[in-house]
Amino acid sequence: MQFERSAIDGLFVVVPHRHGDSRGYFVETFREDLFSAAVGPVHFVQDNQSMSAEVGTVRGLHFQLNPRAQGKLVRCLVGSILDVAVDIRRGSPTYGQHVKVELSADNGQQLWVPPGFAHGFCTLEPNTVIAYKVTDYYSPEHDRGLRWNDPALAIDWPVAEDKAILSAKDRVQPLLSELDADFIYAG
Repeated sequence: MQFERSAIDGLFVVVPHRHGDSRGYFVETFREDLFSAAVGPVHFVQDNQSMSAEVGTVRGLHFQLNPRAQGKLVRCLVGSILDVAVDIRRGSPTYGQHVKVELSADNGQQLWVPPGFAHGFCTLEPNTVIAYKVTDYYSPEHDRGLRWNDPALAIDWPVAEDKAILSAKDRVQPLLSELDADFIYAG
């Protein structure tokens, strides 16, 4: 398993090694010892999965507030997505900046998104399925979001704004300038 640091401190692209033969392949998608050595101690408590039927479905940008903040290890099981993480840690030298990674069933890559980041994705293929491990349980009272198309974020999404398929909730999330200082960069 390879851990590639991203341009933003704390985010990692995780590249599991596939062992293939004529039958297909085998891959370890998570190993606590390797993950902890590269990223730090993490305890996952819940696995989530979603399926998006149409290309151009945008889910996010989501996060949970402390004390129920979640770290997420995201991977794509079927199809492909453009996965995005935005730094929302006040005082961070990369506050408001983002990292984009294409995750697909073919490339097998994963993105580690620690607490203090808003996370979202856009589907690139129909019937895309993603799975992600989280470090805290879903908590509706701590659930928050960030507007996916906030001009201040300058995310180059692979779908036009008027063609994006969004939930009603994701259409009205606040802008970065409207977020409270819920996460503080520790340096």
